[in-house]
Amino acid sequence: MSHVFDAQTAVTPLEGTAAGAASGRYSASLTDDWRVGGGVNGGFQLGVVGAALRAHLPAHPDPVTLTAHYLSAGEGGPAEVEVDVERAGRLATVSARLTQGGTTRIAAIGTYGDLAAAAAAAPAERLTAEPPSLPAPERCIGPEQTPPEVLAMAPMMSQLEMRFDPACAGFAVGAPSGQGRLSAWVRFADGREPDALSLLTALDVLPPVTFDLGMPGWAPTLSLTAHVRRRPAPGWLLLTQATRNLAGGMFEEDCEVWDSAGHLVAQARQLALVPRG
Repeated sequence: MSHVFDAQTAVTPLEGTAAGAASGRYSASLTDDWRVGGGVNGGFQLGVVGAALRAHLPAHPDPVTLTAHYLSAGEGGPAEVEVDVERAGRLATVSARLTQGGTTRIAAIGTYGDLAAAAAAAPAERLTAEPPSLPAPERCIGPEQTPPEVLAMAPMMSQLEMRFDPACAGFAVGAPSGQGRLSAWVRFADGREPDALSLLTALDVLPPVTFDLGMPGWAPTLSLTAHVRRRPAPGWLLLTQATRNLAGGMFEEDCEVWDSAGHLVAQARQLALVPRG
């Protein structure tokens, strides 16, 4: 079965590009279906970059870490991803640039590998982190309870089913908790199961935590570093993100993604601008 996200992030090698080569160029498209605020969602753009890197690195199919600097807001329309392999061994170090019409949207550098092989070679897992405690998805705040004006501001929400913890969902009705924390169950609206690529997008799909501080609006990302720790199990993803420091017109946002088997499968930190009034 084909899924919408796979079609939306699909890339095509341009002339002269070969998988595994030192460099290559891929055509892609950014869709307004993932628009939020003033541009196309940064996590979706990172997914497009990730799709190009996966296509170029058949021996290293999974993102391990990827840091992206957002230079300008993405718009719906054609795009291109340029890939350079800086080093290849058990892990591959790569750089990539997402452009539209000659304007750079994202400049990224990261490491790719094989997460399944890594988990098989080192199966031990020791955690002090714990997943957030949320009611079951059917008892959380879902799309049917989301105000229409929120959906209109963020068409990307129609691509996903998000069910927010009632304890932090007050922002949607003008009653934020003030804690600077959001948690939600998330899955694709068409039933697509999560994988390592989609985790790059999942790390940036919740509303900015500034919503929970009573500061709604578009919060442009300056940089985002994603760590993908393992391939996720099928089912719901459990996301939580929080901020501890809002100063100088910027705030950091720490995100964790847990899978249905209770594994911490991805983490991210991003720095973003505080929404303008």
